[in-house]
Amino acid sequence: MTQSLNLLQTAAFLQGAEDILILTHANPDGDTLGSGFALLRGLRSMAKRVRLFCPDEIPPKFSFMADGIKYADYEPKTIIAVDLADAKLLAHAQADFPIIHLCIDHHGAGKPYAENAFVDPTAAAAAELIYDLLREINAPITPSIADCLYTGISTDTGCFRYSNTTARTLRIAAKLMEYGARAAELNRRYFETKRKTYFSLERMALENLHVHERGRYAVTALTRAMYDECGASEDEAEQIAAIPRQVEGVLVGATLKEKKSGGFKVSLRSYAPVDASAIARRLGGGGHARAAGCTIDTPLLEDAQATLLAAVKDELGALECKAG
Repeated sequence: MTQSLNLLQTAAFLQGAEDILILTHANPDGDTLGSGFALLRGLRSMAKRVRLFCPDEIPPKFSFMADGIKYADYEPKTIIAVDLADAKLLAHAQADFPIIHLCIDHHGAGKPYAENAFVDPTAAAAAELIYDLLREINAPITPSIADCLYTGISTDTGCFRYSNTTARTLRIAAKLMEYGARAAELNRRYFETKRKTYFSLERMALENLHVHERGRYAVTALTRAMYDECGASEDEAEQIAAIPRQVEGVLVGATLKEKKSGGFKVSLRSYAPVDASAIARRLGGGGHARAAGCTIDTPLLEDAQATLLAAVKDELGALECKAG
């Protein structure tokens, strides 16, 4: 059974931990990497041995966070997962970590898997929790750590545009700038700079955009053939996820992305009162109220679209019944 820890208890756990391995989730985003590398750097300032493991390749735009980090070879005694709502998000590496001693997360609907958990669903990003923990254990927040934490918070809030952004989120971001976070440069890197291949991929996504459920649901799809045609990477596809929800009147937007191994990864975005995580849970996934995801293991796009549409219809129908 997972034991829930508060901030002080988690700080004490970190202070007593030795030979640490930090886990981030597959298909890494800015929050899992920013949280992981900030925690690594903070714990190393306390003369602890710490490594970080990511199941997948780190996207180039985030690779700077690992600059200057070298790993010693040791057998981990303490394994910590960050921004990991479910152990299956370790993907192909899940079996390698049958025991995880602590998870630090902000996904309220996560599935318990660690021996101990510090979870706060009111936090906009796991990086907010890492910020609190580093301050609690008196680890210095260097400019490099500030960059990592700012990355986690800014990417999980869509540059502070999403509804999960709170006054506290903005206060932390301001403090990180005081600690040396390069906010303007990072914002440009994450939100204003796109490769030419991305625009070709976006065009294809728009051409495949369809609206259903009386204008409340919009969906698009990206296939392996599309990636090959325009030369875009899967990392670039992450930026497409916000597009379907931008259609006027749409409450739920979805993007299906065909995986190399087959099947489709689904990114869901929603506006109130629709809970994106509720739709994802119907299909074995999870996430946040406004941003969630799941996987549909079928080789045919048409079948995946039909499965997803059925889940969306069920959730919209449940909301109508509740309202009526």
